[in-house]
Amino acid sequence: MKGELENRKLGPGAILRTLEPVGVLTATRFKQRGCVELGIRRCLAGRWLAAAMLACGLVQSGAQSTGIDAALMAKANEGDAAAEVKVGESYAEGKGVAPDAKQAAAWYQKAADQGNVSGEMHLADLFRDGAGKAFPRDMTQAAGWYRKAADQGDASAQGTLGMLYTLGQGVPQSDVEAYFWLELAAAVKGPNQAQYDANRRNVGTRITADELADIEDRVAKWKAAHPRPESSK
Repeated sequence: MKGELENRKLGPGAILRTLEPVGVLTATRFKQRGCVELGIRRCLAGRWLAAAMLACGLVQSGAQSTGIDAALMAKANEGDAAAEVKVGESYAEGKGVAPDAKQAAAWYQKAADQGNVSGEMHLADLFRDGAGKAFPRDMTQAAGWYRKAADQGDASAQGTLGMLYTLGQGVPQSDVEAYFWLELAAAVKGPNQAQYDANRRNVGTRITADELADIEDRVAKWKAAHPRPESSK
């Protein structure tokens, strides 16, 4: 008998009956038990309904279960690159949602895969800096995404890529490549222009005259193929 009770699946009413002392229920106790029993049934029904709606896609877990703006989330889900970057920032910074570097990277990559420079830079920075054990640093990935942004003319990406070549982080060490990218970065007016130029001149002390001539030729061809604004934020 005991085994049968242990193995039997108990419903809300049965749960209450197992807790009810043996004896005659007064009218008040009967009413109280009925209200509690009804509450449990409604609670369970609500959980089943919510689960069913989520399973059928009637509730968007990403937008509804977080504090991220629903309109922003909708645009991101439709493939808007700028919105995807903002959702990534929300996860990276814990804005309206618990910080989650993996989710941030996933959203950044959605934008980056569309050729969005901001998405590429955010993703590169995240791989460069890491986020603890949950998201370890990966300099090879960082360099790759900086290169994509640098190829599109982003001065910050070019200056950073130049330093990666100088240090040999994520890419083979090469003063020639470092000078090339720093030369491009230093040609754009912006808050870091002086630093890029100083880094370029420092690297320049380690390259030959022939290497410099080749670099200047590459720079001229790159600029001709990639017209861009003179200033950089």
